[in-house]
Amino acid sequence: MMALPPLALYIHVPWCVRKCPYCDFNSHAVGRGAELPETAYVDALLSDLDGDLAGVQGRQIVSVFIGGGTPSLLSAEAYRRLFVGLRERLTFAGDIEITLEANPGTLEQMRFEAYREAGINRLSIGVQSFHQGQLEALGRIHTGDEAIRAMRRAREAGFDNVNLDLMHGLPGQDVALALDDIEQALALAPTHLSWYQLTLEPNTEFFSHPPSLPDEERLWDIQDAGHALIESAGFERYEISAYACPGRRARHNLNYWRFGDYLGIGAGAHGKLSWIGATGEWRIERRWKTRQPEAYLRRKNDPRGFVAGAREIDSEALPLEFLMNALRLVDGVEAEDWQNHTGRALSDLTPRLEAARQKGLLAQTPSRLRATPQGLLFLNDLLALFDEA
Repeated sequence: MMALPPLALYIHVPWCVRKCPYCDFNSHAVGRGAELPETAYVDALLSDLDGDLAGVQGRQIVSVFIGGGTPSLLSAEAYRRLFVGLRERLTFAGDIEITLEANPGTLEQMRFEAYREAGINRLSIGVQSFHQGQLEALGRIHTGDEAIRAMRRAREAGFDNVNLDLMHGLPGQDVALALDDIEQALALAPTHLSWYQLTLEPNTEFFSHPPSLPDEERLWDIQDAGHALIESAGFERYEISAYACPGRRARHNLNYWRFGDYLGIGAGAHGKLSWIGATGEWRIERRWKTRQPEAYLRRKNDPRGFVAGAREIDSEALPLEFLMNALRLVDGVEAEDWQNHTGRALSDLTPRLEAARQKGLLAQTPSRLRATPQGLLFLNDLLALFDEA
């Protein structure tokens, strides 16, 4: 009998102190010391969730991720009240992973202990770099010293599972600077590292006014040296940009990459839900919520609810939707996950899988769907073989 994939919860907090020039997320600058509508926003989040509950009755939540924006701008009291409401509505797994994205600023650091008491058990700290010149080029408002103190405070607050976000390929960066960032991060003993390349995304300041970035040859040198350094420290690279100590892979992100389901609540949040119809047909829908914070808050009293749009994933788009996530994983996924998470037979993919193997982009392992090292380097070329558009 077919079973639905695991279910997670994503919560979006849309505010930040200042919009970074590379950021294409739904974030809205409010300045330092701004008074946020915490009570109204928590109320709206719970009402938003109420509108999604009918489609997930009886299903357990395996992970929660609070992203932004800067979620650590909200007080611990706001999160305490939010999690009381969440637990009244949802069943949490006994070993649930609950992650909060946090900036290293001093104000946020002072809240870490109270966040832990509110039920959050994993932090993801947005360091990006420890070098002041790089931080200023990225528009970051913290210093390298603040990042170091933030990690120490997280440990003192009782967090034993902490990710550090680092970027490479930054303006003016060479191999030595990139490796120094990694060495400083490793010295803080995180359990997880996200190390990803700066890209110029549409609708960002950097896209409109591009900074001078390292050339392609230097980028390859940075990537090769950085991968080797992180792995030499005992971290396992399990996704294109993610490294973990043993047993510390990010469960929430793994659920995304394995094409699991997730509820999305908050301004601009996206979700994906699967269900099996009365006649046994498998259906998958993506939905997204009202994007602007002010408009989102008004939706609490709107009979239309919070959903701004939805689309069902049709059979032609399903291979790409599944594999653009699964093939980011270094080890790929079990081939049977295709059927378990889509309700479709693996034979539907056979011609395109074989074409990818012939090109040397997909490993010759029928029991797994896994990119070769070449396929990971040229993932877009690999995915193009599964795009029906």
